[in-house]
Amino acid sequence: MHELSVALSLVQLADDAARQAGASQVIALHLRIGALAGVVPDALRFSFDLAAAGTLVAGARLEIEEVPVRIFCDLCNAEADLPNPQSFVCPICQQPAMRMVQGRELQLISLEVP
Repeated sequence: MHELSVALSLVQLADDAARQAGASQVIALHLRIGALAGVVPDALRFSFDLAAAGTLVAGARLEIEEVPVRIFCDLCNAEADLPNPQSFVCPICQQPAMRMVQGRELQLISLEVP
């Protein structure tokens, strides 16, 4: 389960940022995770509490925004969310679409500190 290593990295980033800001704790981390990021949000939530133990992040909430796969179709010149991220076919014109606009994100967007 590589989500534990992702959780450890997130906790380290958040702990370092909180210390640099002079905060004594982190209340919440806000993340964006794309459907094709290769991270299972529930497994990350489970790993997060283990990774945060003994840090300024211990007890913090993990707020996750799940981001769908969005493509740009060169044929119909439109952006659209893919209903099935396993099939890169434009849902508008039904032609293959190879340009992904979003869906691979794994971003720490913000921290909440007191």
